[in-house]
Amino acid sequence: MALPARPEDFPAAFAAAWMARDAASLAALFAEDADFVNVVGIWWRNRAAIEKAHHYALTSFFAETDLVPGLVRVRPLGADHTIVHCRMLLKGQSAPDGSPAGDRRTVLIFVLARTDAGWQAVAAQNTDVVPGAETYVAGESTLTPQDYRR
Repeated sequence: MALPARPEDFPAAFAAAWMARDAASLAALFAEDADFVNVVGIWWRNRAAIEKAHHYALTSFFAETDLVPGLVRVRPLGADHTIVHCRMLLKGQSAPDGSPAGDRRTVLIFVLARTDAGWQAVAAQNTDVVPGAETYVAGESTLTPQDYRR
């Protein structure tokens, strides 16, 4: 899979690799020393780790998922770097018992660098959207969504 020629095309390239269940192509969108933080704070610190983690997920609990990019916002940081935010919809995840899980919405943030081959991620972070919450409250072993605005 080629690197996107335009930053705004990066989320679609990420989703296309996801939908093909092609962890190698997904990881190739990232620099060799890229960082990726997932929705629960697991931090992968290079392309090989990003590929390994996504291969596992895409062949197990995400094997039947659809990843649908939504709103994309691009914020250039000069000529050779940019930040891309994208709302994503994830459908079809399997719960630990194998039953269907509900849909999830996230915001994926990519920090991109221009290369001769196209735009490549040097960092990414995925954040779950929790409707009706503004933060979490930590308990003994769980985080509970809370909204203090009421």
